Amino acid sequence: MSVKIAPFYILLAGVLWGTTGTTQAFAPENAHPIAIGAARLAAGGLFLFCLVLMAGKLDLKNWPIKNTIMASLCMALYQPLFFSAVTFTGVAIGTVTAIGSAPVLSGFLEWMYLKKRPSVIWWWSTSMSIFGCVLLFMNKSSVHMDPAGLLMALGAGLTFAGYTLVSRGLVENYSSLSVVAVVFTLSAILLSPFLFIFDMSWLASVRGVTVSLHLGILTTGIAYFLFSKGLVHVSSSAAVTLALAEPLTAALLGVFLLGESLNMTSWLGVFLLLLGIGVLIGSSKASEGNLEPGVVEKH
Repeated sequence: MSVKIAPFYILLAGVLWGTTGTTQAFAPENAHPIAIGAARLAAGGLFLFCLVLMAGKLDLKNWPIKNTIMASLCMALYQPLFFSAVTFTGVAIGTVTAIGSAPVLSGFLEWMYLKKRPSVIWWWSTSMSIFGCVLLFMNKSSVHMDPAGLLMALGAGLTFAGYTLVSRGLVENYSSLSVVAVVFTLSAILLSPFLFIFDMSWLASVRGVTVSLHLGILTTGIAYFLFSKGLVHVSSSAAVTLALAEPLTAALLGVFLLGESLNMTSWLGVFLLLLGIGVLIGSSKASEGNLEPGVVEKH
């Protein structure tokens, strides 16, 4: 796979993740957000596991158990942390804190554990993207600062950053399909108790099944597979910044499908998000053949 194409795999994954909120809006009213998250991982894990079996790419010889468990734990923790943060502190603050903190936390994790210092271009593009995300969600009316919710949102950002960092090490040595199949199957098993705690009767309806399949196959299975393929040639810090295409997609779908409106501040946020992502993609092309995009080695 060309280095030039890799960032676009991650962008496409972000676009697919951005459909999550819109899809949940069509879920049955009795579907609890955490139950939806558990069903999402269950459907996604099963889909990926069947796919890797059919492709005959499941080879567990010398498989790194420790890193796989770490990646699975990060993804399993991300679901309840994020949905709980949104419940405690509202969609706007919860989303901005979780998604906005992930790129910065990813950069620091790379610096601490991989000894790779993010470049100046990465800092500029990430700052523009995060600021754009804040402006975008200032359009939302429900703003409630809850300390517990903020901590959960930061936890969600940290777990996503941790998943990205660990997964990048896995996809360097194993096929992307095998990695996501194993990781998400384990994550689904870890979250399976939620399937028995919450009311899951909504899955018996056509709408419930459709929502679960969309979230499981498109926003989990295919999206994280594309994300993992992109990680082969994109640093984890740059990948998490590119994934900010998620809130951008969610906002635009809200306008065009759900009848929501954006004010001038939010449209400025859209512009800054696009500019930040564009700068990062441009820097990744400029660095092709040298270092990983958005990263310079620490001397």
